[in-house]
Amino acid sequence: MSGLGRAGTCHPWAELLRLPALFTVPGDALAGAAATGAPRSPRTLLAIGSSLCLYEAGMALNDWADRAEDAVERPHRPLPSGRVRPAAALTAACALTATGLALAARAGRPALRVAVPLAATVWAYDLRLKHTPAGPAAMATARALDLLLGAAATGGPTRRALPSAALLGTHTLAVTLVSRKETQGGSSLAPLAALATTGLLGARIAGARIPGIRATGARVTGVRVTGVRVAGARVTGVRADGRGAPAGASGTGTGAGIGTGAWIGTGSGTGTGSRTGTGSGIGTGTGSGTGTGTGTGTGTGTGSGTGSGTGTGAESVTAGGVGTAALRAALAATYAATAARPYLHAALNPSPPLTQRAVGAGVRAAIPLQAALAARAGAPVTAVLVAALAPLGRRFARKVSIT
Repeated sequence: MSGLGRAGTCHPWAELLRLPALFTVPGDALAGAAATGAPRSPRTLLAIGSSLCLYEAGMALNDWADRAEDAVERPHRPLPSGRVRPAAALTAACALTATGLALAARAGRPALRVAVPLAATVWAYDLRLKHTPAGPAAMATARALDLLLGAAATGGPTRRALPSAALLGTHTLAVTLVSRKETQGGSSLAPLAALATTGLLGARIAGARIPGIRATGARVTGVRVTGVRVAGARVTGVRADGRGAPAGASGTGTGAGIGTGAWIGTGSGTGTGSRTGTGSGIGTGTGSGTGTGTGTGTGTGTGSGTGSGTGTGAESVTAGGVGTAALRAALAATYAATAARPYLHAALNPSPPLTQRAVGAGVRAAIPLQAALAARAGAPVTAVLVAALAPLGRRFARKVSIT
């Protein structure tokens, strides 16, 4: 990995705590909060602070527990090189854990109920489980719990965040399996499995559909809109379909998905009948239909009649959901692209440098994955905020090893 041979070139504590990896942490809590559907609050920030502390506690504890092994395999690391004392690393791990739990407690009892098993999992992984078959599962559990911490702190239904937690945990499991060989190399199976997992997760997130809606580019056809929120506006009791309106019928809409439409038919009596309502999008067409309503014209009163014609109707809907779906697909593709090539290289040549590079790419890929999960939950602003962390993490990774 890029951190090899860099002893003394960066601050030892920045290296010990893997500073670039910090940018992969806030997205856990933000994706969890988005999954609940509840708005972000100050408690979400407390959850982010708790996650950062517990993550860094795990980094410090990891190097303390591996100091003898690192003395042989990675003597440039801060502890074996003598740049950080082991007692200082252990003290930092304890202090960061206590701070993380305190911040979770401030976020509320539900958050603390998630933070306690999260901290326990971190310590169990570093001290006991890392080199056992249960190690990768423990790391995946920790990352999933970190996402649930954000959900619990925000106050929405935590169970809604379980699918997102499972997807993030699956990604972490794949990365951790690759990392078990990052210093020795020699395994193509783990990178291949991680490559396949990344492809499946990316496709799963990008392929999520809105039930009953078929989208082609910016055009959506065959839509029935009933009580759907479209671009910040709520439209209820509206039916917009392409089955044809009476002759001369038309509908207009705005970019926010709200418009007015008219159904007009000629009556057997005097005047014309009209019906007005709200419609979603734009539609034109002719067909068979009936119109009833209050007639005005040469006479007064009510009229009813029928209109006939042939043709088909079609509608275009410009809705916020289409833009969010496109954002989700783009972020899912970014996630897959971030990790796919390094995984492939490590599979073709499982040397330690390429395996370490694959692990680093897998860690960084968590950011676009978190952003895609937020977009999948219908929170595009949160998704963009999380995605903005990726360039920062990449910039710092040029100076400090992420693994």
